[in-house]
Amino acid sequence: MSNEILLIINLIVVYLMAVGFYWLFGKKGIICWNVLATIAANIEVMILIKAFGMEQTLGNILFASTFVATDILSENHGKKEASLAVKTGIAASLAFIVVSHIWLMYTPSENDFIMPSMVQVFSNTPRIMLAGFVVYGIVQLLDVWLYHRIWDFTTKKIGESKGLLWIRNNGSTLTSQLINAVLFNIFAFAGVYNTKTLVSIIISTYIIYVITSLADTPIVYLARRLKNSDHYSILYKK
Repeated sequence: MSNEILLIINLIVVYLMAVGFYWLFGKKGIICWNVLATIAANIEVMILIKAFGMEQTLGNILFASTFVATDILSENHGKKEASLAVKTGIAASLAFIVVSHIWLMYTPSENDFIMPSMVQVFSNTPRIMLAGFVVYGIVQLLDVWLYHRIWDFTTKKIGESKGLLWIRNNGSTLTSQLINAVLFNIFAFAGVYNTKTLVSIIISTYIIYVITSLADTPIVYLARRLKNSDHYSILYKK
């Protein structure tokens, strides 16, 4: 199966999982997904592939789903809950840096076969996770802030709060994702890849983020519909 097809399938599966966590577990579920996606994206990002004629790192789709999570929380539960999800993601990233570093300090048994692979993967993780930790905090808090600023602006313009969800969703995400694509890749990969490859990764990363940002709009609309459904009211009315 080609990388292009896999990326498309990955996008569909990840976004459906995110909204599935919300459907099954409510706002706690989407916060849980946010933590999972934040940690997994910072591991997956170490894989470099070629797809659609561009060199790109993986992890972009998982990371994009964290913006789905905060936008769902902003839309359905308010700025406070969205900010809580961001802070939880930051804390989880920091905890994972510490835990994964401790793993590498153990002396493996002579019968161990996995430690060399663990070292190869997770010896790079602290730098990437630290870059993700800092940039994640910046861009996610910016995303939440922009979402509500745009929401306030459009509410004043049209006189009601429910309309133009797609503008606040895409306006906040596309802006914060541009900053993320530049800052994260520079912090994480400067000196690891040559300048040409690094620039290519930044450009391809943002192109992917544009696509994933546009694709997440129906997911946020779906989550708002789920929030207003009988299923949600019965399960989470308390």
